[in-house]
Amino acid sequence: MTSEVVSADRDATMQAVAELMRDRGVGSVVIVDGERPCAVITDRDVALALGANGVKPDDAVDSHATRPLVCGEPGMNVEEAAALMVQHRVRRLPIVADGTLVGMLTLDDLAVKTGDLKLAQQMTADVARAALPEFFFHQRGG
Repeated sequence: MTSEVVSADRDATMQAVAELMRDRGVGSVVIVDGERPCAVITDRDVALALGANGVKPDDAVDSHATRPLVCGEPGMNVEEAAALMVQHRVRRLPIVADGTLVGMLTLDDLAVKTGDLKLAQQMTADVARAALPEFFFHQRGG
């Protein structure tokens, strides 16, 4: 788990969040309402919104962030976290304690934590397959 999580207020602009991602070198930002995490937005979300969906850079990020926010708890073990990620098709799991954001667990964190290359590859494949079924199972050609 990474304890330094990048977050932004619900009323932050898409431009501000994109700059935050660039400046902090992260692929996701947790959207907060006060201290309470309420959504997440990824670099892919920002790119699609601004590049393909006609969203303006000064639009608020809140309506373009992913909900519901799936969160983990600090005491979760690797298997519980991985199962939660696969079940909800997410690659990033904000960690929340008593309603406060305390960390971020990524698929890469889980892969490193296992120390087992085959298990890490399987976990990565399971989450990616669950998150992107049309990529793995669409009909090609035709």
